[in-house]
Amino acid sequence: MALAGLFGAALLGPELDRRAVALLVGLCAFADLDAVLGLVVTGAHRAAFHTLLIPLAAAALLAYDRRTGGRLRARYGGRGERLAWTGVVVYAFAVIGPDLAWNGVNVLYPVHDQFVALSGELRVSNQRGLVQTFVDLSTQQGGGGGSGVQAAVDSVSRGNTSETQYATGVNPSPGEPDTGPVERTFPVARDGLDLLLVVSGTVVTGARLWLNGRN
Repeated sequence: MALAGLFGAALLGPELDRRAVALLVGLCAFADLDAVLGLVVTGAHRAAFHTLLIPLAAAALLAYDRRTGGRLRARYGGRGERLAWTGVVVYAFAVIGPDLAWNGVNVLYPVHDQFVALSGELRVSNQRGLVQTFVDLSTQQGGGGGSGVQAAVDSVSRGNTSETQYATGVNPSPGEPDTGPVERTFPVARDGLDLLLVVSGTVVTGARLWLNGRN
């Protein structure tokens, strides 16, 4: 939600208002409803509404609308069209992006049922040059050689929906019956960087709304 506000402030600028913020933040809330769906559909959390197919389909529809007469622009004006595109960016980078970097998401569900995680670091070394640990690009040894493609796949894969379920405040023990009092936690900030993002996103979004209200 903090990222959604930052994207809105950056991409909409003077056009950002409370309704736009509510829409962008609402997209974040909507995506996490798949945690509720996970109560009845195994592995639905971070899959059903965290698939990149959603923003890709939305972008395709917006592009098609623009090429075939621009009905969205005709009805809601240029601001409405810009808000729609901002929503696509928010869904891809503020909704799916953080979870992709934190444990992983099922990025192409249901077309391809596989959770992937993008975790690692990128650094510059005076001895080894540019070093990244996000994807293993090394060549596998043995078994008839290999190009390293399987190593790259294995380094980001986290299993499919039947193998991977994430604990949430809604469902603390996925796949297991609750026994006794259950602690339900809803993370706000998992580390100092998260806290910095929450605070800065809130401050920047609020400041942009205040400045727009003065103009």
